[in-house]
Amino acid sequence: MSSNIRLQKTCQHCGNRFTAKTTVTQFCSDTCAKRAYKQRKRNEKIEVAIKEETEKALYNPAIAQKEFLTVEEACQLINASRWTIYRLIEKGELKAGKLGRSTRIPRAAINELFKLTEA
Repeated sequence: MSSNIRLQKTCQHCGNRFTAKTTVTQFCSDTCAKRAYKQRKRNEKIEVAIKEETEKALYNPAIAQKEFLTVEEACQLINASRWTIYRLIEKGELKAGKLGRSTRIPRAAINELFKLTEA
């Protein structure tokens, strides 16, 4: 069953006018359809990356209540990378202890790190 429908439409990608043979056609050519698909997939990836970044950046108020923090929790609390925390521990500027394989940082040690020196 073929259709004799001919509609003037505007391509959703390039904006050119074309004659569509169906009512659901959105693009003037296969090339425009492929380019629109790639653009849509690219935008989806960007949205996912932005969403993941904002989820990481959210501050967890439960961290402020804890007496001993993991390295990841200390990272969130002082907004530093894991490697910065490990470097501070290695230099002796931040006191930490090992509990099995995990490293725990006392809350008092973080407060001491940022204590202002009285002059």
